[in-house]
Amino acid sequence: MGKVTGFLELERIAEVAQPPRERVRHYREFVLALADDEAAKQGARCMDCGIPFCQSGCPIGNVIPDWNDLVYRRRWKQALDTLHSTNNFPEFTGRVCPAPCEASCTLNINNDAVGIKSIEHFIIDKGWDEGWVAPQPPGVKTGRRVAIVGSGPAGLASAQQLARAGHDVVVFEKSDRIGGLLRYGIPDFKMEKSLIDRRMAQMSIEGVEFRPGVEIGRDVDPGVLVADFDAVVLAGGAEKPRDLPVPGRELAGVHTAMEFLPQQNRIVAGDQVPGQIKATGKHVIVIGGGDTGSDCVGTSNRHGAASVTQFELLPQPPDAEDKPLTWPYWPVKLRTSSSHEEGCRRDWAVATKRFEGRDGRVERLVAARVEWSRGSDGQLRMSEVAGSEFEMKADLVLLAMGFTGPASAAMLDGFGVARDGRSNVAAGTDDYRTNVDKVFAAGDMRRGQSLVVWAIREGRQCARAVDEYLMGTSGLPR
Repeated sequence: MGKVTGFLELERIAEVAQPPRERVRHYREFVLALADDEAAKQGARCMDCGIPFCQSGCPIGNVIPDWNDLVYRRRWKQALDTLHSTNNFPEFTGRVCPAPCEASCTLNINNDAVGIKSIEHFIIDKGWDEGWVAPQPPGVKTGRRVAIVGSGPAGLASAQQLARAGHDVVVFEKSDRIGGLLRYGIPDFKMEKSLIDRRMAQMSIEGVEFRPGVEIGRDVDPGVLVADFDAVVLAGGAEKPRDLPVPGRELAGVHTAMEFLPQQNRIVAGDQVPGQIKATGKHVIVIGGGDTGSDCVGTSNRHGAASVTQFELLPQPPDAEDKPLTWPYWPVKLRTSSSHEEGCRRDWAVATKRFEGRDGRVERLVAARVEWSRGSDGQLRMSEVAGSEFEMKADLVLLAMGFTGPASAAMLDGFGVARDGRSNVAAGTDDYRTNVDKVFAAGDMRRGQSLVVWAIREGRQCARAVDEYLMGTSGLPR
């Protein structure tokens, strides 16, 4: 433990963010990493608990107290090595992870949690600035070939681990650029895509081959892929959006979030997008209160929307959690994102009944308020509040209600892999093997819609399972 009384003497320091009025004018990142002194002070707040609940709260098992102490002692390079020992891409998680580790922080019981996410952000940015993040090519090649289908965080983590183990790795991506939903799902103002590009450069030197613009099942037959490679990892996303089958859904101006968000990412990348869905001057309604909905809010604000309203079907959560009841678990509480701070009206317990319009284009949304009650079986049930129906002007409606599973059913059928009750690829977390020999699955395609940090964890663990399958044993960390 670095400074024994650090958690008593020092307050949590928030990362500095550009003011909302300024940041809505561009699509660059607007949160700055901590300065050296600030990071050291935040590291000093860590209590070095006998049982570090932050590590159990972190899906990837980051050795958080160790690198907090190293940052306090200004041993930046060693802190980076410790961070990389469990996480291939801390620059991704340090920006977009919701930080369940901080909810589990022991200091969070009766004080502000240690700023773990901000320290992680600091360490990896410091590492890149100092030139400490370097390729790690294998000393010996195994001659085994592995195909990775999907280049999101699970696919990239699995690819990097397997390449470092000496295997020849080829990553197939159906989009024109590598990165999956990191590239085309997360807005640039939350994570700039140069972060992906420099990791690709590192991984290329380590031996990973990238093949974007290749859709398995359309451009390459799944059977051919299995025949040509010693192992195949299915690491695509859960991209099928949850739809809203109400009257008027077919009207122009009603879109899913993943029709809207990737277009702006392409524009930022310099592409031309004819007929881009724009929120400029429009009254925008976002249906869905999660991160994807928040991203729609932030992008709409940058387009110059006339107004932005976000609806959530569930009741409004409490402003603060009951810590004695919820700690160290991830609590349900009201969360206000940076996009909400930029301008957004939020409303809860609202169900959309229909869309109405003229000449085939949406003009208004008709909704009603709902209430939730728990039945005798313990299940929550929703009922409409009598007389609560209302309508709102709507020029653009964005559906951001989550994802129900993989969108590539034909590809999965081509591989012949079994699926679970939620349409995800069936594979366990011991060996990540599917029912088809040589075929493994990890990430959202296996577990369903989840966090970047879970995807990286599964990609790493799957890589070890593949290495064991190919070599009989593995030196890769689990």
